[in-house]
Amino acid sequence: MTAERPIRVLVWGENHHEKHHEVPQRLYPETMHGTIAAGLRELLGERAEVETATLDEPEHGLDEERLAGTDVLLWWGHLRHDAVDDEVVERVHRHVLGGMGLIPLHSAHFSKIFIRLMGTTCSLRWRQGVDRELVWTVAPAHPIAQGVPHPLVIPAQEMYGEFFDVPAPDDLVFVSSFSGGEVFRSGMTFSRGHGRIFYFSPGDQDYPVYHQPEIRRVLANAVEWAFQDRPRSLPQIAMHREGEFETPREWDGTPR
Repeated sequence: MTAERPIRVLVWGENHHEKHHEVPQRLYPETMHGTIAAGLRELLGERAEVETATLDEPEHGLDEERLAGTDVLLWWGHLRHDAVDDEVVERVHRHVLGGMGLIPLHSAHFSKIFIRLMGTTCSLRWRQGVDRELVWTVAPAHPIAQGVPHPLVIPAQEMYGEFFDVPAPDDLVFVSSFSGGEVFRSGMTFSRGHGRIFYFSPGDQDYPVYHQPEIRRVLANAVEWAFQDRPRSLPQIAMHREGEFETPREWDGTPR
């Protein structure tokens, strides 16, 4: 998609591991959210304006003005899901329903906002430790899969496995396999209200996944897919009066 204006992208990071754990500090000296943002800037160039925000900022960097000026929000969280204020979750939820794109990454399957949007537990199986992940494209014509190798090989990664308790997706784009024989629906799209959502699981903090060019390509493709250049508005009930078949009006709740 070629936008008439740059896509306004916000990469949100929990920023906990980068402050407290040695391995992520070594792998991601520019932080995980900073590394993700750098990959998007590299691949999208002038097609996007990419900023970052973190949990520790006022309102987690997700105040009303910031969200109103965001077309696509990428979300990486892991240990501090409960620290995200419920009021901020409600705000993000409203913006997604209004048309903002959302890309939850890795452990963001347990984020408050993803659980709220899915309406399920979003639980899964996992195994901590070095594993090899093969990401298989199962929807080769999907825009998010363009330019992605088949399979996409991640030499070292944490295992995520089924059953993954999410609703049936609109599109299943990627399925991953692991050394132990496990499989996982690792790349799925959903629509909620007017918003587009792409969940992508690769990206544990203890492995340099977000430095891989192939992973960066997936995320750049996902940003362009999730972007919609349209006025943001919540879906509304529309009333058609007799004789006004072509012109709906917003129902104000009064008896008909």
